Amino acid sequence: MAAAARDYQKELLAQEKAQASSSVNEEVDLDELMDDPELEKLHADRIAALKREAEKRESLTKKGHGEYREITEGDFLGEVTRSEKVICHFYHREFYRCKIMDKHLKSLAPNHLDAKFIKIDAENSPFFVTKLGIKTLPCVILFRKGIAGDRLVGFHDLGGKDDFTTRRLEALLIKKGIIDEKKKEDDEEAEYDESRRRTVRYSANHDSDSE
Repeated sequence: MAAAARDYQKELLAQEKAQASSSVNEEVDLDELMDDPELEKLHADRIAALKREAEKRESLTKKGHGEYREITEGDFLGEVTRSEKVICHFYHREFYRCKIMDKHLKSLAPNHLDAKFIKIDAENSPFFVTKLGIKTLPCVILFRKGIAGDRLVGFHDLGGKDDFTTRRLEALLIKKGIIDEKKKEDDEEAEYDESRRRTVRYSANHDSDSE
């Protein structure tokens, strides 16, 4: 009986040593990873890419991207020519369907900085209404480099009903090439940062335990 107890005690000690060894090896691997020049280069490249993206976002924001704004007839030419891609809604204040379109465009604008989202009162813009041949409202005209291209007239391209979703309008605008499909970079960056933080925390804990 005593021999069996000693054997069990030896087995427990062996398991503890194996776990401790595995933990040390894992910590060493993580420390080596922290000093890996290839990882540091990847991190530096990612930081540089994020900086460029932030500068681009700032530039677009200064041009009025990221929000759904109302403009006047006097502002129109400057607004549609200063940005590469512009989505302009010609609306009437009393038309219910114009209010529906407003709601969806306002929802999309903050998520698609690549295009400028604006609206203009058709009643107060007779020159451009005539020039662009607008007959039916709501009318959403898509401008590329200041040139009018595709247009959404009424809800014809959205099923002809009032209850279409924002996602359906978004998909249509993506199909027409005026906005880009949203990328998963934000999620990937969040995962990358969390992974980086976990590695740093693990290394810090190892340093603390070894003192």
